[in-house]
Amino acid sequence: MLEDILTTLHDQMKHNIITLKESLAKIQTGRANPMMIEDITVDYYGTSVPLRELGNITTPDPSLLAIHPYDKTQMAAMEKAILAADLGLNPANDGMIIRIKIPKLSEQRRTELVKIIKKRGEETKVALRNIRREVNENLNALKKEKQLSEDDYHRYREQIDRDIHSYSDQIDKIVEQKQAQLRTI
Repeated sequence: MLEDILTTLHDQMKHNIITLKESLAKIQTGRANPMMIEDITVDYYGTSVPLRELGNITTPDPSLLAIHPYDKTQMAAMEKAILAADLGLNPANDGMIIRIKIPKLSEQRRTELVKIIKKRGEETKVALRNIRREVNENLNALKKEKQLSEDDYHRYREQIDRDIHSYSDQIDKIVEQKQAQLRTI
């Protein structure tokens, strides 16, 4: 029972770290990254489909994204979806490929993005604290039902706190790396 609780704790914490990484990868840093646009939904014959399923997204150079559509008749719908996503990107279409020039970031926009990055990191830390609270409530219930000794209870609480601190440090490193990436461009 206790090992199941700890396994669930670690799985949830790892999931939150992965979600944070995916979320931060979509933030524009002035460098082309297919993750910035791959989840944009396009109206494809009445169905919402992610852009990544309608074409191959590549980065021919650090400031350019290229989309090679599988169905050339849908290029206008793809361009419309990119513009509607309000990412500040302007697609250009030559009939074969959609090209998106990634604009340079202004200092003001970099400052805004740093705030967004910090906010997402803090949201992930809050999620970790919520997970810790749930696990501690489970431990309290086990202790109350006499399924867990006082010593084991304290040992597991300390282990959980160490694990949460470790994952919190990982979040800080991920956020700092993304901020450094913004500053170096």
